[in-house]
Amino acid sequence: MEITLSQFKAKCLEIMDKIQKTHEEVVITKRGKPVAKLIPIGEQASKSPMGFLKGTVVIKGDIVEPLGEVWEADE
Repeated sequence: MEITLSQFKAKCLEIMDKIQKTHEEVVITKRGKPVAKLIPIGEQASKSPMGFLKGTVVIKGDIVEPLGEVWEADE
């Protein structure tokens, strides 16, 4: 949903209640340009970059074992 800043100011609490119930994002515009996005807090928490890959990484083999490659620096 997209609303103007003046609409948001006039109906702020009503819009926040609607977002809480419908989990819909609201883009607030000023003079036709987006300036802010209002989203339910539950969605924001689930999109946190912290720990989102937890439990998805699989280590196969020994990650510190030499590969047997000869490097120029070793010569």
